[in-house]
Amino acid sequence: MADKSPSPDEKLQHEFNRWANEGEGEKMERHHLDITEKTIRLMDLRPGERVLDLGCGAGWATRLLARLVADGPEGFGQVIGLDVSDEMIRRARGASKDFENVLYVWGSAQQIPWEENFFDKVLSVESFYYYPDQDRALTELFRVMAPHGRMFILINLYKDNPYSLQWVDKLKVPVHVHSEAEYVELLKKHAFENVEALRIPDDTPTPDDYQTTSFRSVDDLRAFKRIGALLLMASKPDLRTPAPGRELLILPAGCISSAPLASDHAAAQLLCDCLLRSSSRPQSWR
Repeated sequence: MADKSPSPDEKLQHEFNRWANEGEGEKMERHHLDITEKTIRLMDLRPGERVLDLGCGAGWATRLLARLVADGPEGFGQVIGLDVSDEMIRRARGASKDFENVLYVWGSAQQIPWEENFFDKVLSVESFYYYPDQDRALTELFRVMAPHGRMFILINLYKDNPYSLQWVDKLKVPVHVHSEAEYVELLKKHAFENVEALRIPDDTPTPDDYQTTSFRSVDDLRAFKRIGALLLMASKPDLRTPAPGRELLILPAGCISSAPLASDHAAAQLLCDCLLRSSSRPQSWR
């Protein structure tokens, strides 16, 4: 009997385990620190908040977040780092032993192993376009975010920065390449509100003798950094008070719709679709 083909998540796990073993997890801090620090300043983090670092890799951003939500008047904040790579998680734990308010979890963005309505803030740095099923990932994020929780997704690979497309063919796993407008519509489709998009330029200097394998030239790399990363921001509505004119329909397994439904038939169809998706959920990565 032929071996079972690996799932998309297992392919990601294998690839990012390879990255971890080659030290790429630690390099991510050097390559993305500038745009991540700018994003974190926009998050308005407060002591006592509960934060998810989705696609945490070696945990460098998790530790930045943990310092900002530590003990305060509202309690002791907690940061959960989640990654599909068990080797990245192992390295993150090893580098975070001095942090009492950090927990690293091996798991998939498409089935987040956490309770509902928990996280006040979510940060995802340079991982969202790798998720095989972005719709399911957003459904899961909506489920685990607290009402009024705010999400920040930072993406370097998107259509509006043409220089980023130079390294797509060098990746060994499939990725999603969308425009800013397409991502905004995707978030709105999943009932998120206050959806915004910003460009976050990378102001890190690039030396003239910098060696790059991802771009055709150093000038292209500099142009890529000037255009900047795409930052998507969105909030989970308060389920008790849906926006005017939008009746919130709560469906099984965390499926939610806040779109106006034209008829009972439309509501029934949405329910059927949700039940089908729920029945095909993968096993937990716990």
